[in-house]
Amino acid sequence: MNIIIYTLVMVQITIACVTLYLHRSQTHRAVQFHPVVNHIMRAWLWLTTGMVTRQWVAIHRKHHQRSDQEGDPHSPQIYGIWRVLFGGAFLYHSASKDTAMVDSLSKDCPNDWIERNLYSAHSRSGILLMLVIDLVLFGPWGLVVWGIQMIWVPFFAAGVINGLSHYTGYRNYDVKDTSRNLYPIAFWIGGEELHNNHHADGASAKFSKKWYEFDIGWMYICILRFFKLATVR
Repeated sequence: MNIIIYTLVMVQITIACVTLYLHRSQTHRAVQFHPVVNHIMRAWLWLTTGMVTRQWVAIHRKHHQRSDQEGDPHSPQIYGIWRVLFGGAFLYHSASKDTAMVDSLSKDCPNDWIERNLYSAHSRSGILLMLVIDLVLFGPWGLVVWGIQMIWVPFFAAGVINGLSHYTGYRNYDVKDTSRNLYPIAFWIGGEELHNNHHADGASAKFSKKWYEFDIGWMYICILRFFKLATVR
């Protein structure tokens, strides 16, 4: 039971870091976190995803610029639902190789010493270190824990959000793209499935719009703001 709880908690921390740091803060500048909180989230993402901040930010900004049109890095309207749902990680990897796009859409991302010399330069070293940590904690079962950590964001969270949220669900707003909300599974993917709401107001740090919608990412922001660790713009 302890190993299951550990895995679920670790996955939720990773999803929280993706939605708070990469998405709401770095990509859309909707919220600013205390430098210590920023560094904790950056380090955690390095350990659990190997994703480079500037690549993630540029790809998501490109998605908003070209949503469901030619040039969208991961639209099911372009690539088909099954390819995005089960191969979203490969589409992300392919888009990350477009260095010109990444350079042009990520100019305001962190570029300090630790980013240049560790997080970006050795992006895969973090996930290998996470593997060692899991093996030390759980022995051979650590490999299973690590595997779940590695596939959850790229294959499950990203596949569901980038795929299903532009394919099925309900809409609060008649935006130009096909974005939809997948409520009520907000708890499991950080509130990111309130995708239509987000596309209607990308500058908002809060994704929920109706009284019955729950955005756990916004709850995290409110807690951090209470302790003066976050500023909503």
